Amino acid sequence: MRVFLYLASIILANVLTAAFQPLEIGIFIVPIGTFLIGCTFIFRDIVQNKYGRKLTYLFIATALVLSAIVSYLLGDTLMIVMASAVSFLISEASDTEIYTRLKLSIGWRVFFSGIVGGFLDSAIFVILGLSPLGAGFIPWEAVPVAILSQLIVKILFQCIGALTIVQIVKHPKLRAVIY
Repeated sequence: MRVFLYLASIILANVLTAAFQPLEIGIFIVPIGTFLIGCTFIFRDIVQNKYGRKLTYLFIATALVLSAIVSYLLGDTLMIVMASAVSFLISEASDTEIYTRLKLSIGWRVFFSGIVGGFLDSAIFVILGLSPLGAGFIPWEAVPVAILSQLIVKILFQCIGALTIVQIVKHPKLRAVIY
């Protein structure tokens, strides 16, 4: 089930981003799929707890291929598909390696690894995909706000996810969901 949630959240993030206009909150513009991308790091951590780091990389590769196919089928340009794939691969690998190496409680590992992964995902995608370097959807002046917009949402979901995991771990009957 945890692998399904991981893969489904990535595919659904692509579908939601393609289907709905970004949410505008003041100067911030957040693609709807960003809300789920914040969750994918948490789901990936839970997958890693169950299957280990090496097998997790197989699931990351599967998710990468599925994400690229779905993104392309939904009409994204090749530049957007490539930017998404590059940002996904780097952010997921970073999250995996940080999560593996931190010697903290699971809640803190989920939180810190997800923040780094979320930052890398946001920065790389916005720069390679949306900026004038990529598809040119936003000018260079808007790049910092675009990155910050996505990062705020991802950090919020990392906080919620980490706090939820801490609560689940406290209950012996629910621990199997995480471990």
